[in-house]
Amino acid sequence: MLEIIGYSAGILGIIAWIPQVKTVWIEKRHDGVSLPTFAVVALALTLWLIYGIMDGSNAIVYSNLAALLMILSVIVGVVKIRRSLDS
Repeated sequence: MLEIIGYSAGILGIIAWIPQVKTVWIEKRHDGVSLPTFAVVALALTLWLIYGIMDGSNAIVYSNLAALLMILSVIVGVVKIRRSLDS
């Protein structure tokens, strides 16, 4: 039951980032995205990932890994957009 709760929370956490990924990669918009905030979130997710690995919790590992990949894709997308605007 505990893993089901963990997976459910993880899925909801991943779904929460989909609009941001869509905005950056499909709409090519970066307004309102704070890279320092996303960097802190990425660090927090990395720490949760390490915790999940050490604790042996697949729910924590998989959900935080997926969320981390989404956050990193937003960071990469924003940097790419901002660099193209500067040149």
